[in-house]
Amino acid sequence: MGLFSKAEIMEFSVSGMNCGGCEGKITKALNEISGVKKVTASASDGTVIVKVKGVDSQVISDKITSVGFVVEWSKNALRRSFS
Repeated sequence: MGLFSKAEIMEFSVSGMNCGGCEGKITKALNEISGVKKVTASASDGTVIVKVKGVDSQVISDKITSVGFVVEWSKNALRRSFS
């Protein structure tokens, strides 16, 4: 993916998040990945929404799993260019 690759919004259903600490743990881990632009984790909804540029969804899923959570499903919610 080059300089002009499109940003994507990905949504993941994640089990095991019960509090703000869990949200913070996932957010911190995902922000360590080059190309992650924004992370919104919600324990109450059981979702993690990630804005990325040039990152495969499997990389995000693997990172969430590596910090102790289970990814139930994922989808590219939106694929478009961001200014």
